[in-house]
Amino acid sequence: MSVLSYFSGIENVWLNKLVAKLTSSNSRSAKSGNVYIIGAGPGDAELITVKAQRLINTADVVLYDWLVSDDLLKTLPKKAQRVFVGKRAGKHSMTQANICELLVKYAQQGLNVVRLKGGDPSIFARINEEADALTKHNINFAIVPGVTTACATSAYTGIPLTARDVARSVTFLTAQFADPNKQPHWQNYAFMPGNNNSTLVVYMGLSRLQSLSNGLQSVCWPSNTPIALIENATTTKQKVITSTLEHVVNEYAKHNLQGPTLIMIGEVINHKMAISPELLNSINVNAR
Repeated sequence: MSVLSYFSGIENVWLNKLVAKLTSSNSRSAKSGNVYIIGAGPGDAELITVKAQRLINTADVVLYDWLVSDDLLKTLPKKAQRVFVGKRAGKHSMTQANICELLVKYAQQGLNVVRLKGGDPSIFARINEEADALTKHNINFAIVPGVTTACATSAYTGIPLTARDVARSVTFLTAQFADPNKQPHWQNYAFMPGNNNSTLVVYMGLSRLQSLSNGLQSVCWPSNTPIALIENATTTKQKVITSTLEHVVNEYAKHNLQGPTLIMIGEVINHKMAISPELLNSINVNAR
C-alpha cells in the first residue's frame, strides 16, 4: 500500500504516479551524469554527424583531442566547459590514465560529458580504456561513430580505397605502439604477386616512414609501389604528396609536413579520380 492510500484509505493511482515520478527525479539528480564518446570526423567540421552535433549541444563539459578541428570547436555550446586533453603521436599533453580519471570525475559530478575524438572513436583511439574506466565506476556511456579519416581522405583526394581488378580489400594499421621500439609483424602484410593486394592505410605513421618503407619491401612489396602522404585531409590546408616505397623518404624530406598525415599505399593511387573538391564548398545554384 502506498503512503497516500495509507492515510486516505483510497488507492489514488494518479497521485501515486506523481509521488513515484518526484521520487525518481530526486534519485536521478544524485546519480552520475552520462558520457558520450563522439567521433569528430577527419577535419572538415561539416562532416560531423547530425546525432553527434545534437549531443554536443547538450554538453556541460567537452574533453577534446588535438585532432579536433578549430572550426568544429567554434560550434561547441558557450555554456560547455572545454578541456583540452591533446594527444598526438609521441606528444601527449595528458596521459590516457589522466583522461580516464577526468571522464569519471566530471560524470560523478552529474554533468553531461562529451569526449570528442578525431575521426572515428573506434579506430586507433584507445576507446576501450576509457570505456573500461566508465564501466568500472558504473557510469552510463554511449558511442557515436564519426567519419573515419581513411574514408574521408579517399573522398577528398579521389584516391579509391578499393578498385575492381586492383584492390579488393583495404587494411587499416597504425605505426605507433606502446613500446616505441616495437615493429609491426610485417609478414601479416606480405605482398602476393599476381593477386589483388589490399590497399594499406597507415595512421600515425609519418615519424616511422623509413621503417614502413623498409618493412614492406622486406615482405615483397615492389619498390615502385605507389604511396601517398596526405596532410590535413579534408581541410583547406590539405596537401597530397605521391611517390613510391623506394623514394618516399627522400620525397618527404623536401616538404615540411606538420599537420596530421595519413599514408595510403597501393596500386589504387594510380587510379585517382578526377574529382572537383571545390563543389563541396559552394552552393549549386542549378539545384532544383
